Amino acid sequence: MVGIGGRRERERRRVAVVLGVVLFVASAGYAVSQLMRGGLEPADTAGLLGLPLGVAGLVAAVAALRRPVQGTDAELVRQWAATLAVQVQQSEGKLRHQLLGRDTRRIDLSYTLRAVPGPAAEAPGAGRTFRDAGGDGADPDIAGFFRATRPRRLVIAGAPGSGKTVLALELVLGLAADRADTDPVPVRIPMAQWDTAHTLPGLLADHLTQALDWPREMAERLVDHGMVLPVLDGLDEMDPPRDDGSPDPDAPRARAAVQHLNAYQKGLEAGPLVLTSRIANYDALLAHEPLVDAALVVIAPVASEPALTYLRDRCRDPARWRALLHHLDTQPSCVHAQILSTPWRLGLTATVYRYHGDPAELLTLHDTDALDRHLLARYIPAAVEPAAGDPAPARYPPTQVHHWLHHLTGHLTGTGASAYPTTDITVHGLWPLAGRRRVRVADALLTFCTISAVLPAVWLTPEPGEAAASVLALAVACGLAAALALSPSRLDWQKRHMPGLRRPFVLGLVVNPVLATFVGVAAGLAVGAAIAAAGHPSVALAVGTVTSWVSGLGAGFRFSVAAGLRGAAPTTAVSPPVALRDDTVYGLVYAVSTGLFGGLAVGGTVALLLEPSTGLVVGAATAIASGQASGLSAARRYLVFLLCARRRLPFRLGRFLDWACAAGLMRYSGPAYQFRHAELQHWLAAHPDPVVTPRPV
Repeated sequence: MVGIGGRRERERRRVAVVLGVVLFVASAGYAVSQLMRGGLEPADTAGLLGLPLGVAGLVAAVAALRRPVQGTDAELVRQWAATLAVQVQQSEGKLRHQLLGRDTRRIDLSYTLRAVPGPAAEAPGAGRTFRDAGGDGADPDIAGFFRATRPRRLVIAGAPGSGKTVLALELVLGLAADRADTDPVPVRIPMAQWDTAHTLPGLLADHLTQALDWPREMAERLVDHGMVLPVLDGLDEMDPPRDDGSPDPDAPRARAAVQHLNAYQKGLEAGPLVLTSRIANYDALLAHEPLVDAALVVIAPVASEPALTYLRDRCRDPARWRALLHHLDTQPSCVHAQILSTPWRLGLTATVYRYHGDPAELLTLHDTDALDRHLLARYIPAAVEPAAGDPAPARYPPTQVHHWLHHLTGHLTGTGASAYPTTDITVHGLWPLAGRRRVRVADALLTFCTISAVLPAVWLTPEPGEAAASVLALAVACGLAAALALSPSRLDWQKRHMPGLRRPFVLGLVVNPVLATFVGVAAGLAVGAAIAAAGHPSVALAVGTVTSWVSGLGAGFRFSVAAGLRGAAPTTAVSPPVALRDDTVYGLVYAVSTGLFGGLAVGGTVALLLEPSTGLVVGAATAIASGQASGLSAARRYLVFLLCARRRLPFRLGRFLDWACAAGLMRYSGPAYQFRHAELQHWLAAHPDPVVTPRPV
């Protein structure tokens, strides 16, 4: 019965919309027919213009009154939180798969509670990653450990490569999969992107809006209702280290972040959160700015037996691995076993010697730095190499991959679009890498040339000189405007298929153009009055009518697209390929709508004032200019960047970055890319050229 009632209600709404459209079109048609007859008094003209506007107001009022009650604010926020939880599981599950690379085995990490000076949270003494770990099962898994912490404020620390991010991912996925309706949704946020001029709630709302594609109002309401649990990943990545590689004890950005975290409250208690950091960096902060009311756990090194099990499962040729595995098995306390006690180095070793090489050569390296240099120098050639038995050659040469990735690290060191070091690579923000002045000049030239493409048509006009001057002036103005920095927007075009959004979008396409006609009529009356005062009373009414209707319909269509398609919760997790596609769709929709209606308005006005051919030329130039300025500016800047960076980066950059994620060199982070590990990023930044000669592939 509910389904039948719902269908009947939708049918009644469709009928109401159709009737509203018919009434408006009929009233508008009657008004236009009477105006075309002429001979009307000013009062009669005003009355006719007000007829369609009155019908528009009636349609809008009825639509507003028929809007159903959507429940209380708390109920709505809980529904949004359920959607956010699914989105988090999708995105973080994909990231965990990328971090595991081609593995299916996860290393079970153990961690212990460490005492800290000052007020701290109560928590179990130790824990493991998984609930069914070995031993007697007394230690809780990471999700159970967090739930047993009071207040729920946890710091996960460890050595470089110890698995902090992996453990945080397991916590996020565990909490998101097993949450009650009133539980907050864990959302992992890379701390390197935090502008500490904003508070933590502001950071959460920004991340939901920019990385997860939530409308701003909905994101703020989720945060205000306490339905977002911040999982802040990488406190150590906020400030660069000192020249000797040790953490900076001052660390101004990290200290400012901890101050915000200490001020974060939920009711009368400290607000729940999770923080990850290298233990050396966190220890350096403890004396200056400790995180109060938090439990600190330190990840223990991977034990000998789990490490050996992992390597045995990964090796494809036991004969090549026999010497190294025997040494680690018989001497579990040796320096090599201690060095190979982190998930990152174990994964590096398994990848480097996956198909070729002698793993026993690691036994000749007796310190951590030497082993890291050895493995990192060989990691890219090994990752690029095709799978065993695959006759297809590598898609990209390893030397070229090294050079491209090294160039991308310049975007992350505070010399790119960001003023401070970061970990996220957003393709639309990469353009400063090719030279700010160079890209801006090229963007301005491309804009100028595109608009100037209509210049040959000026010879079809009676006054080609005046038409050419108008087009050139427009091209110069738009070229100068194109040199400014951009803030591209995204749009999930697939949202138009959502049942809950279809009705507002359809109504928006009807109501918004009608409401925008109010503005259009005002503009038309002003333009018509100005033309009449200039001595052209015969065309004043026609020009005013063209201006009002075209501008009103154009603005209404744009409002419908922007508000209708960006006003609902996202249906899927955002990834860089999806974000790039949505940017393109968003740009095309706005460019076509703005260019079409803007060109019609200007071209029609010029045609009525002068003559049709001049109006056609000026209208075409205006359409191109307004379309580029309103919707295609971000895509155009990205294209210019790829052309300017042709020698340093591949032209199909998005395809290369997606391949790098599949190869285990990069990973997705919302709509951005990140290097697989911070150690790999730092290695590439310090080495413009490969250190070893790649083996033939």
